[in-house]
Amino acid sequence: MKEHHKVALHVACGDITNAKIESGDLVIRTSDAFLVDVLENGRKDIEAALRWQGLDLGFKIVKFESAEQKIDKDIKKLRALFGTIEVEE
Repeated sequence: MKEHHKVALHVACGDITNAKIESGDLVIRTSDAFLVDVLENGRKDIEAALRWQGLDLGFKIVKFESAEQKIDKDIKKLRALFGTIEVEE
């Protein structure tokens, strides 16, 4: 990627921490929306790189919500229902 001036894609690939080969596909799992966007935009380059390596694999990206994202959503819902509550210590 770097040699083909795809620096952003090269850096994004370095941020991948959850990758597996499943049923003939390279499956990337992430909760990072920015990483998903970069990988989706670079899909053709990634598929070409896999073929160049002699790998006959499909390419899938699976986005999931992290526990932190779920907690933030719950907090927003609670604030919408009850407003901000001050807690005394």
